[in-house]
Amino acid sequence: MYKMKINIINGPNLNLLGKREPEKYGFVSFEDYLVSLKALYPDITFEYFQSNIEGEIINEIHLKGFSYDGIILNAGGYTHTSVAIADAIASVKAPVIEVHITNISAREDYRQTSLIGRNCAGSISGFGLDSYRLAVEALIEKTK
Repeated sequence: MYKMKINIINGPNLNLLGKREPEKYGFVSFEDYLVSLKALYPDITFEYFQSNIEGEIINEIHLKGFSYDGIILNAGGYTHTSVAIADAIASVKAPVIEVHITNISAREDYRQTSLIGRNCAGSISGFGLDSYRLAVEALIEKTK
């Protein structure tokens, strides 16, 4: 039986989930959330990568973008600034789902523009950490 492989990539400051502005981002660390996500989808192999460094995120997209079934990417602040990450997404064959914990459309003006979204298979935002589960569901449907 084939086991789907999904790489979750989190960008800058998301290593502080559970501590950083919990009124916006919640009280749960991503590592703790990932345990529940893995339990919910035992037939999916998840790999998790987080970096505050743009080039490392690009390298991870390149590394997994040809061998994984999909990538879930929360590029954090790079969403609004990184043409290089957008180009990396366009360069790989794996579908990429853009994820945001908060509703970026309801935030500051500069956060309402995604430079990476046009190269992604879809975008999910505003559902807290559950945005990642919704992205998993989207990738399952996309790869059927």
